Amino acid sequence: MKEIHSHTLDYHNPLSLYSAGLKNRKYSQILHSSDTEHNLGRYSFIVYDPIEIIKYQNGKISIESENENLNFTGNPFMVIKDRLEILCNSEPAETKENIPPFQGGAVGFFGYDLARINEDLPKIAQYDHQTPEMIIGIYDKVIAYDHIEQKCWIITRGNSSAQAKNLKNKTLEEINLWLRDIPKYPTIINNNISLSWKQEESKQEYIEKIKKIIDYIYDGEIFQANLSQKFTSEITPNFDSFMHYCHLCNINPAPFSAYLNFDEIIISSASPERFLFVHNNNVETRPIKGTRKRAKNFMQDHEIAEELRRNSKDRAENAMIVDLMRNDISKICNDHSVETTKLCAVETFATVHHLVSTVKGRLRGNMHALDLLDACFPGGSITGAPKIRAMEIIEELETSRRNSYCGSIAYIGFDGTMDTNIAIRTISYSKNEASIRAGGGIIAKSNPENEYQETLDKADAMLKSFSPDENLEKTA
Repeated sequence: MKEIHSHTLDYHNPLSLYSAGLKNRKYSQILHSSDTEHNLGRYSFIVYDPIEIIKYQNGKISIESENENLNFTGNPFMVIKDRLEILCNSEPAETKENIPPFQGGAVGFFGYDLARINEDLPKIAQYDHQTPEMIIGIYDKVIAYDHIEQKCWIITRGNSSAQAKNLKNKTLEEINLWLRDIPKYPTIINNNISLSWKQEESKQEYIEKIKKIIDYIYDGEIFQANLSQKFTSEITPNFDSFMHYCHLCNINPAPFSAYLNFDEIIISSASPERFLFVHNNNVETRPIKGTRKRAKNFMQDHEIAEELRRNSKDRAENAMIVDLMRNDISKICNDHSVETTKLCAVETFATVHHLVSTVKGRLRGNMHALDLLDACFPGGSITGAPKIRAMEIIEELETSRRNSYCGSIAYIGFDGTMDTNIAIRTISYSKNEASIRAGGGIIAKSNPENEYQETLDKADAMLKSFSPDENLEKTA
């Protein structure tokens, strides 16, 4: 059993600490609740210096650590499950009460195309063979934040109490150096560029694809499919992606934000959507379907939210995904434990209103959080229903593969606690290029012009965030 030590730090802005010591360190990550006013925006976590890295690329799994480098084939979800168990010496992991729920384990991203692990999907869309489809680090130290209690901890694990304590002391020494002179807020530097964004296809091409999906619906092949479009821009080598992330958190805060520095790919996310959460075998998923851009005027904004709440098209779209997610989690949960506790509730975020539903269940006794993630991946809110046929149509109609977009950024603890987002409102940086995707669910009642505009509304805050004219004052 890996034993835990924790140490309380003075509460501080996690972005300041990450900026001071970690933003350029390979395999450092911050899972960051930038919208601390949201009811799910309570915790943030920083991890760095993994004890091993697990990658999945071109059908191969690699494990890199100080002691070994392995390459083989297999199911990456189950490999992570096995590695967490092995690193705990095949014994139950210790957990501590009254500190944040993630206390060491796996952190990283699962790309959308891991769906191919379990499903035989066509190969039509352009595929970037150079970018891993999954990168997961396993970490034995965590800097954890509780934004409600305004507390911060170093949490470390070791094969003995002495080892965990020694790791804690070394980590504390390093963090104290970073904290010595950092300001309350990181200094956000304007990158002084105005990016030139290119859409992967024209408006008319995208609308024709929407019409094709509607035809598939009337032919009885699907009820709904999610279609996205891609925006790309070149960036200069001196572009500071982490300072941009800080700015993005300021103008578009979200409860499931994250910044992942994997060197060959950097992922910056302002996601509002929880995919799967597991704690003490209790499961929760919160699919989002239905979006309206907010108004600056209070009364207009309220009217927009009420129109969304009543809209039959958006409610139908959401209800379809609720049924899909109920079915997916029922594969792993106890019989009769799955229930919809909230249906089509309006939740308000910085730039948009969303319809959000909540489905809960309880894992069967012999099941692990990674069994659940494997069974449900990718999230139904970004595929459509029926799920497999919707994914086939997505592959047929989208020009390029999604990579990290619509996959999931996650932590999975040694103790089986898990929280995952749907990687929307997400920027990928690789090979001096930034890419953003935005999409929406298409159903029989969809208006192609309106659906096209919805993708622009969703991408709007992300694209505008790169403008040098945007206000770059301190981030909260």
